[in-house]
Amino acid sequence: MKKNKKFDAVQMMREIREKLSEKYWKHPDVLKKDMEAIRKKYNIKPQTLETA
Repeated sequence: MKKNKKFDAVQMMREIREKLSEKYWKHPDVLKKDMEAIRKKYNIKPQTLETA
């Protein structure tokens, strides 16, 4: 297996996930604020749970 790739998507995703977990781990209020801003920006409506 060759290891001399110019772009490693898996490694990049690991780094992004690590940064986000450090940012939001003990700050759920920041996570909630950021998620609300994303929902507003992209006009995403929160999903509701449907009972069967």
